[in-house]
Amino acid sequence: FQDSFRCHSVSLLAAEQQRDASRLEYSDKIILPPSCLEKLAQLEIQYPMMFQIANPRAMERKLHCGVLEFIAQEGMAYLPYWMMENLRVSEGDIIQLRSVNLNKGSYVKLQPQLTDFIKISNPKVVLEQSLRNFSALTKGQTFRILYNKKKYDIGVVEVK
Repeated sequence: FQDSFRCHSVSLLAAEQQRDASRLEYSDKIILPPSCLEKLAQLEIQYPMMFQIANPRAMERKLHCGVLEFIAQEGMAYLPYWMMENLRVSEGDIIQLRSVNLNKGSYVKLQPQLTDFIKISNPKVVLEQSLRNFSALTKGQTFRILYNKKKYDIGVVEVK
């Protein structure tokens, strides 16, 4: 499966549907149109559904993600804002998406982007709980978590 979409922030969808944006924003799950589910079902894609998402204007900018729902308007994909930042895309820009099969990881080296993260009471537990919202990590990406109403950016240094 491979297709292009106009991307928008999940916060925009949350505002339109009066949903909790934090549930959508602090994960690596995207929202795609219903037609994608139909195409993916025909292709008998492997579960869980995993995708590589890229900026066609900067193909070195790639991430991996899962899908939360198939409720987006046709031609649109909704992404967490941290993903848009990593891909260097803005509201309405075109992204490319393709299905991928990823090997299960055995090791990840993470680096908080601010020393404030180390000062929280139990950063390891906070990270472990936050990572449950993620399907895949990509070396070089920076993802965002929320703890006690504060945002923390975490860099992915290495994956195995």
